[in-house]
Amino acid sequence: MADVQTFSDQDFETSVLKAGQPVLVDFWAPWCGPCKAIAPVISELAAEYAGKVIVGKMNVDDNPATPGKYGIRAIPTLILFKDGQVVDQITGAVGKAQLTAMLDKVC
Repeated sequence: MADVQTFSDQDFETSVLKAGQPVLVDFWAPWCGPCKAIAPVISELAAEYAGKVIVGKMNVDDNPATPGKYGIRAIPTLILFKDGQVVDQITGAVGKAQLTAMLDKVC
C-alpha cells in the first residue's frame, strides 16, 4: 500500500515536476475542514493508484512559495501534474468519483 507523500517548497521540483510518473498534489492546511473531509479519499487514491500515480500533500501554511506560484487561493485544491506540467485541477472538497476520473485521464 502506498502512503501519501508530503511535499515542500524545497523538494517540489524534484519530487513533483521531475517525477517519472503523474503526481497528484493536495494543497491543504490543518485548520481547513473540507481538507480534513477529503483526507481519507486521498489516502485511498494513493493505495489504489500505487505504481501509476504519486499522491501527496502540501501544507500551504508551511510552504507559501509553491501555492503562490500556482495561484492557489482556496483550499483544498488538487492539481495533477504530468511531465512537469499541470494536467488538471480541482478546487473544493469533491467526491472520489471526480478524483478518480481525473486520475484515469493520465493512467
